[in-house]
Amino acid sequence: MTGPAADPVPPPPGGVLWTLAGDIRGLLMLPAALTLQVAHPAVGAGVDEHSVFRTDPWGRGERSLRSLQLWVYGGEAAAEEGRRLRALHKTIQGTDAHGRRYHALEPAYYSWVHATGFPVYQHALRYLARPLTEAQERKLYAEWLQVGRILGIHDRDMPQTIEEFWPYYRKVLADELEATVVVRELIATDPAIPPPDRGPLVLTVLLRAAWPVLLPAFARFRRFMTIGLMPPDAREAIGLEWTDEQERRLRAFARVVRAVVPVLPERLRYLPLAREARRAARISRSDRPGR
Repeated sequence: MTGPAADPVPPPPGGVLWTLAGDIRGLLMLPAALTLQVAHPAVGAGVDEHSVFRTDPWGRGERSLRSLQLWVYGGEAAAEEGRRLRALHKTIQGTDAHGRRYHALEPAYYSWVHATGFPVYQHALRYLARPLTEAQERKLYAEWLQVGRILGIHDRDMPQTIEEFWPYYRKVLADELEATVVVRELIATDPAIPPPDRGPLVLTVLLRAAWPVLLPAFARFRRFMTIGLMPPDAREAIGLEWTDEQERRLRAFARVVRAVVPVLPERLRYLPLAREARRAARISRSDRPGR
């Protein structure tokens, strides 16, 4: 913050999130984070009753991914996106499966949705990239707090250090999480997902024709990555089974990802908004006097 009324700023170019958030490996991590979010009964009820994830899953995913990218790479648009999200959630309220009233902007619920990103990043990077050093982990957490401020979450509603985060996280796991209706749908192997409707016309036509064959494999892969990249303590809290054989398969898959993704050209490794922001940052650095 640069003043009492200033907008919160996104994480800086060159930071940990600047490298991670736009990398295509993040697409493999997102299902675990989303499932961990909706394992909270209040969040799960809100998604169950108000989201279009069943009727428009591809559009919903595209919008969510763009929003997430704006938090990190959006510059001045980051804070505007945070305000848009809060306005969108103002009317989301109801009763969860236990008969308890919820509102999407209740700090305990809204901050949990934000909080899930950190433990999933911390765990999944051990497989898909490399484990974070202690310094990188602390920097990642500090940058994730910046993202929380962009989302309009007050510092008092977010653990301010890693030492404060882990007890908070374990308490939510122990006291709140369960296999909600939405969790069960997200890991189902027989979901009613319509074929993708984004991208080039020829591709969408081909996918529509092949979807009855592709959907079962897609659903099994989604379940595998969702449960596999979820932190083990969260997996246990929700009651999701994970076998030694599945762990070996995940490690084998991750070895391929670690070998392939780092050597891809930037246009293939990074998502479009991240790619453009990284290019603009390089131009800005090269234009500085004395360089």
